[in-house]
Amino acid sequence: MKIKILIAALILFSSFAIKAQSVKEVNYEQFKPYLNNPSDTVYVINFWATWCKPCIEELPHFMTVAQDMRHKPVKFIFVSLDFPKYKESKLIPFIKENVINEEVLLLNDPNSNFWINDINKEWSGAIPATIIYRKNQRSFFEGQVSYEELTENIEGKL
Repeated sequence: MKIKILIAALILFSSFAIKAQSVKEVNYEQFKPYLNNPSDTVYVINFWATWCKPCIEELPHFMTVAQDMRHKPVKFIFVSLDFPKYKESKLIPFIKENVINEEVLLLNDPNSNFWINDINKEWSGAIPATIIYRKNQRSFFEGQVSYEELTENIEGKL
């Protein structure tokens, strides 16, 4: 009986590890639908990179809010702007070490002058940057976002 429980636990934890290590590499055209989903879900899209100190500092706020709101219609998407050549050596190990279970995309599109402006005309391109939206309600943050700002902004869109 103990062996069956142990095997079940290992399968369960390994499925979380596989999810945490999964990173979909996308160009901007593939990413663009994430910016305008008409559902009743609140989307929190965070642009970040493993080499960005402010991004790493705010990450625990996102993880805590994601956990706090796991039973609400809120979806977190982390868009990494790391160099694609470091996906296996830096990005995936970072995701695993920090137990990021939310969806992670690697945006691999060299035409940043276009997509930065297309995402938000006020965005300088600096990271971290965060979009929080639900249907036509949209907020944009350039720079670090606190736990309180995240929570208040998401709750205001639910």
